[in-house]
Amino acid sequence: MSKAVANLSAAVIKYGTPRLQTFMKYARVEMVPPSPREFPEVVRGFGQLISSAKSGAWKNLTVKEATVNTLIGMEVVFWFFIGECIGKRSLIGYHV
Repeated sequence: MSKAVANLSAAVIKYGTPRLQTFMKYARVEMVPPSPREFPEVVRGFGQLISSAKSGAWKNLTVKEATVNTLIGMEVVFWFFIGECIGKRSLIGYHV
């Protein structure tokens, strides 16, 4: 049994290392928080989002674009709630 575990762990390390390196390469670029010089661009983007919502530009989206935007919004909300559950260490409420 211990030989099987040793072989399995060796295989995981052998095949997982290149994938981990690729993940880390992209994670360093994509998962960094915005720098202070990028904040005006973020504010401008939110302003455009609000103005397009007020003007009804969302009515001109294709079904594919609307689906992608909806899924991205749902993902953000779900990760928020998962973070809340992790933070409070409970699914249903805070320990008082």
